[in-house]
Amino acid sequence: MRKMTGLERLHKVMANQEPDQVPHGELHAQKVRDAILPGASYADFVDHLDLDFICGYDKLVSWQWEMHDDAKLIVRDQWGGLAQLTSDQPHPMEPAIKNEKDLDTYTPPDPDDPRRMAWMKEWIDRFKGNRGVVAHATDVFDVARESLLGDVPYFTAMITNPEMVHRVNDIVLNYTLNYLKNCIELGADALFISGDYATTTAPMVSVEHTKTFLTPALKKMVELGHAHNLPVFKHSDGDITQIFEVMLETGINGIHPIDPMAGMDLEKMKKEYGERICLLGNVSCAYTLCEGTREEVRAEVKECIRKAGKGGGYICMSSNSIHSGVKPENYLTMLEAIREFGQYPLDWID
Repeated sequence: MRKMTGLERLHKVMANQEPDQVPHGELHAQKVRDAILPGASYADFVDHLDLDFICGYDKLVSWQWEMHDDAKLIVRDQWGGLAQLTSDQPHPMEPAIKNEKDLDTYTPPDPDDPRRMAWMKEWIDRFKGNRGVVAHATDVFDVARESLLGDVPYFTAMITNPEMVHRVNDIVLNYTLNYLKNCIELGADALFISGDYATTTAPMVSVEHTKTFLTPALKKMVELGHAHNLPVFKHSDGDITQIFEVMLETGINGIHPIDPMAGMDLEKMKKEYGERICLLGNVSCAYTLCEGTREEVRAEVKECIRKAGKGGGYICMSSNSIHSGVKPENYLTMLEAIREFGQYPLDWID
C-alpha cells in the first residue's frame, strides 16, 4: 500500500475503511511542543512530527482577552466573563451576564474579525490537500454556562427560566455558526466541536435536558458541516453512555476521547458503534502519558489499536490533550508506537 497523506487517512477512517496507517493528531500541545521543538509554531510542530491533521484551538488565542488583574493573571475573555490563566487554558471565574436584563444590551464577539482567520489561512496555505485542516469551535453549552451565565445560574435556569437559557444559547450559536462558516469558506477539511457534556460518573444534565438544551445547537453545527460535505467531530470527557444515542442523533461523524477515567470502554464502543461513528482517543493523559514508562505507553497504544483499529474508523489520540503534565518523551513514544503498531493491515491482531 502506498503512503497516504494525512488528509487521505482522515477520509478513509471517516468512511470506515482502512488507510495505510492509523491516523494521529492532537488538539493542544503547548508546553510539550516547546520542549520538543523550542520556539516552533503549531504548524511547524505538526510538520516536524508529520501529524495527519492540525486542529484550530480558537479558545486560547491571546488577543481574545484583556488583562483584568496582572498579579492574579485574571483576564476578561472575549465573551465578557472573567477567567484565570493557567498553564493550559483559562479557568472560568465570573460570568458576563448577571441577570436577564443584561441580555437586552449584551454584545457578543465579532465572528468576522479578520484576526480570527489568520492562523486558519496560514494552515490552509501550508497544508491544504496534504494534512487535514480542522476548524475548532467550543460547544455552545460550554460557552453559555461558563462565560455567559455561570454553571449554577445556567443549570438553575433550565428549570426556572428555560427561555433565558435558549436566548443565551442562541447568542453563542449564532456566533459559532458564522465563525465556522468563515473557516469552511477558507477551506477547512473538517469541524471539531469541544466542550464536555459529562463528568466522570454521569452526564451533567438529564437525557431530556440534553435533548432540549445541549444537542440542538450541536445539530445545527453538524448540519452546517454536512451541507459542505465536511465531517464533524465532537469532544466530551466523562461518562456519556446515557446520552450517547442522543448525541448520535445530531449526525456527528466522530466522538472523542472515549474517556478511560470515566470508565468508557473503547472496545465496547467499537463493537456497538464502530459502524456508525469514528472513534478518537483513549490513550490516557491522566496517567500513562504523564507518569507511565516508555513500555507502558507502547503497551497502551497497542491495546487501543487492537480494540478499535480493525476496519478503520479509529484515530489514535490522547484521552483529552497533550497538556502541560504530559512528558514530552512519552508523547514521542506514543507517536512511535502508533506508527509501529498502526500499519495496515493489522495482521498482528487475532
